[in-house]
Amino acid sequence: MDIFRAPRLERRIGVDQTSAELDSEWIVTNGLGGYASGTIAGLNTRRFHGWLIAALPAPYGRVMMLNQIEESLCVGGRLYQLTAEDLSQATHTDTVSPFLKSFRLENGLPVFRYEGDDFTLEKRLWMVHQQNTTYVTYRLIKGQNVRLELRPGIDVRPHEGSLSGPAHEDYRFSAVFHGYELSFSSDLPPLRLACIGDGTSFRLALESLTQLRYRIEQSRGYDWQGNLWSPGCFSVDLTQSNSATLVASSEPWDHIIALSPEAAFAAEAERRRRLLRAAPQEARAGLTAELVLAADQFLISPVGRTADSVQARSIGDEVRTVIAGYHWFTDWGRDTMISFEGLTLSTGRTREAEYILRSFAKYVHHGLIPNMFPEGKTSGLYHTADATLWFFHALDRYLQLTGDSETLEVLLPRMLDILEAHQKGTDFGIHVDPADGLLTQGLQGYQLTWMDAKVDDWVVTPRRGKAVEINALWYNALCVTANWLETVGAAEQAQQMSTLAARVYSSFNQRFWSQELGYCYDVLDEPGGGSSACLRPNQVLAISLPHAVLAEDKWKAVLNVVRENLLTPYGLRTLAPNDKDYEPRYDGDLRARDAAYHQGTVWAWLIGPYFDAWLRAYPGDFETAHAILAGFDHSMSIAGIGTISEIFDAEAPFTPRGCIAQAWSVAEVLRCLVKLQIEEKTAHVESLVK
Repeated sequence: MDIFRAPRLERRIGVDQTSAELDSEWIVTNGLGGYASGTIAGLNTRRFHGWLIAALPAPYGRVMMLNQIEESLCVGGRLYQLTAEDLSQATHTDTVSPFLKSFRLENGLPVFRYEGDDFTLEKRLWMVHQQNTTYVTYRLIKGQNVRLELRPGIDVRPHEGSLSGPAHEDYRFSAVFHGYELSFSSDLPPLRLACIGDGTSFRLALESLTQLRYRIEQSRGYDWQGNLWSPGCFSVDLTQSNSATLVASSEPWDHIIALSPEAAFAAEAERRRRLLRAAPQEARAGLTAELVLAADQFLISPVGRTADSVQARSIGDEVRTVIAGYHWFTDWGRDTMISFEGLTLSTGRTREAEYILRSFAKYVHHGLIPNMFPEGKTSGLYHTADATLWFFHALDRYLQLTGDSETLEVLLPRMLDILEAHQKGTDFGIHVDPADGLLTQGLQGYQLTWMDAKVDDWVVTPRRGKAVEINALWYNALCVTANWLETVGAAEQAQQMSTLAARVYSSFNQRFWSQELGYCYDVLDEPGGGSSACLRPNQVLAISLPHAVLAEDKWKAVLNVVRENLLTPYGLRTLAPNDKDYEPRYDGDLRARDAAYHQGTVWAWLIGPYFDAWLRAYPGDFETAHAILAGFDHSMSIAGIGTISEIFDAEAPFTPRGCIAQAWSVAEVLRCLVKLQIEEKTAHVESLVK
């Protein structure tokens, strides 16, 4: 069954206004971290918009290869401009092509429809899986004597490199047997272009495109004005029986020509059908199926870490990781582990789940997994106190589903080493306080919890001390490890681990719970003494994790105060509105945005822990559970089409912000939808039995 999403297009005319086509963005990925992305209108509003952003081995990382395609159609001598125009220099507005009539995602892939008095044209775009190759196919549905013209605009640069424009004299554009190549004064692979269709020609006409405005970057206080270079224009005849395809790639020609455009599209369509067939029955239709396809965008093979790939393949494994969010995030340990269950187990991709666990186990250093892998680097940064504890949760969920005793046997020694490192003390001040058995962390100048905004030397939410979710995760890690030790027959060690967990449970409930507040402190024993009474969502994890550290008689009190102060249709606020540091909007330059990042801004991933906690405290309350998730369908049609944004403003209209596609946002909503269907079915069966 095909999966469709067709957002409504709305044109709003006026100074400083935009259209839905410019606010709404699409993205297609290739399983390597590379992608193609843009606005529905076709005008690039971000530095990250382009038709081919290739994922290349270190030291390059992701590289912008093909930035723009100007599309025009000549029908019976009349010229139609299909691409949106940037009129910012004259009017400070952007004009959307009046010929764009509809846009839809078809099985997660974008389809554009353009209509004029004498033509109807459909455009499809996709990438080849595990290749840096983009296909754009144009099909004429109505019209005669039609010629399509495509002018590429190019500025080959690092993913977040300067927008100042290319050194044109360094570009070498040449015709080769299969098409055209644009080579550069470096060892980067050339950009290879081919236009496939009837009557295809290329007209050499060098042109500089200057002072292009990337309006979203401008609003965010970044480098926002750039230049492109164009070698000329492709032309191709269109008839209703013959389509045309532009191919852009950094792959060798033998890889490119191995598939015709029709075969390449059929292969990608079949791959997506297989993803849905492999998913649990509950995830094969409707919104849940859409999210299965959205989840696929984040699971990648990291091309840059060659040595790791060779090592893994030598024993029959593959390296897998998770892109935290598009467009600008790389792979992050914390995001990978929080997203793990939704992206892999809720989609039936258990083999890749195993690869992720084994991959990250190889990176453990001083008892920590990496917080992130920077763009173009082969080694990680380890400044995190919670990613490693989420690793325990991910492994536990995997073992609960698969019963994979071999993976447990391989990873258990590493997990025990991690716990020992935390007990003795490891980097960044992470250690167990012998006075109460709770885990404390913090080092001046570092942001170690998931609330990790930092501007220059300013750590916005340092949360140094004993953070509530860190200790909820610590308790859960001790409990699941005790279970694993029991499984392998290490009863004495299991008992020791259970004893440690019992002490954490006792200390947590004695120290974190505040009868006066009616909820848990966010951080205990901050530098200089004292505890943070800020009402934040982190305490929900003390209820939602498989082994809840908060006593059951406190659950409803916490959930009620969270529901009243933090719950929104798209996740939980990160700070209560009555707090003096509360920020209702995530907007402005970098400093303004980071000041709001965890000071009110809504995070979609937090809906997952809240959903779990609610059903644990109110089992069988499926009506409320549905309501908790109801808003996300709408959100998938207003920013990143077919996916879920990273964050939202803290107050209505809850404008989507940050990344247009975020791994843990998609993963947690998907996981909850699957879980809800399973629990409803189970409850129905049990009612019939009774």
